[in-house]
Amino acid sequence: MEPITDVREISNIAYGFMASKALFAALDLDIFGHLSNGPKPLEALSGDTGIASQRLETLLTACVSLGLLTREDDQFKNGPASQRYLVRSSPTYFADYYRFQIDRLIYPMMEQIDAALRGEKITDLYQAVADVPENARDFSIAQHSGSLGPAYMLSKQVDLSACRSLLDVAGGSGAFSITLCQRNPALRATILDFPNVIEIAKTFVGEADMMARIGFLPGNALEADWPEKQDVVLISYLLSAVNGTHIPVLVERAMESLAPGGLLPLHDFMLDDGRQGPRSAALWLLTSLLNDREAISLTPKYLEGIAKDVGFNEVSTQILIPEITRLVTARKP
Repeated sequence: MEPITDVREISNIAYGFMASKALFAALDLDIFGHLSNGPKPLEALSGDTGIASQRLETLLTACVSLGLLTREDDQFKNGPASQRYLVRSSPTYFADYYRFQIDRLIYPMMEQIDAALRGEKITDLYQAVADVPENARDFSIAQHSGSLGPAYMLSKQVDLSACRSLLDVAGGSGAFSITLCQRNPALRATILDFPNVIEIAKTFVGEADMMARIGFLPGNALEADWPEKQDVVLISYLLSAVNGTHIPVLVERAMESLAPGGLLPLHDFMLDDGRQGPRSAALWLLTSLLNDREAISLTPKYLEGIAKDVGFNEVSTQILIPEITRLVTARKP
């Protein structure tokens, strides 16, 4: 990333929260859904949403300025990306991830980032999810929406056709287990996560008609007994969110859980080894301090080193979500 040189670029960073809140407000009013079948005038949208036209027009104009909508005369229309990703009936719908995880959980918790940086005690995100059923529901719905795409990409990059058992550590909504089982008919999975999260995962697994092939293990990944002789132990989006001292412990637990020749995929936000970016990964890793003040910024070299120290071989890294996540894979001898 090149250093910025203009005060307007600084302002774009400082005012970024205004754009995100405009998006969240539009999502809560289902603006993009109301426009899914074509353009509408202001008054029609006012009737659809129940928001007075003069106030609604202010929001719609903000969305136009951001490229989320277009406007011709008095007709508003979804932009191409909004139509594809923010309309519930679209197969690539992604808005629940923004609504539930980003707006309702991470956004307000970012107010604690100063305290987290100072090392002060905060209400961490995972504990808020574990203790409050409503938060578990919102987090899991959001995570499911956000994880289906990465799960599909992982299924294409890692061959699990010969595998029969998978432990999905901190498996959340079950998006990875569901996708991997759908694409590998011989595979059965177990989701390990907090009890409140497991209850939500059961809903998604049931809707996918996968209850016969996906089991559940409620508990804390650092405390629960992991099943043995697994062909695959998947750890996704967990290592960035825990105390750095717990990462070797979790990798060691994976080694113990795997059968000889078993595979360990570690999927998470990761910086380049030079620790200069990418931008999206760096910002996500900043939010990791909201999960644990002792969380650390991950790099491929760091995780590869831990896997090798624990005794894994065939260790390698590939990009999963460009600019955001990477996948380190390792095999038990």
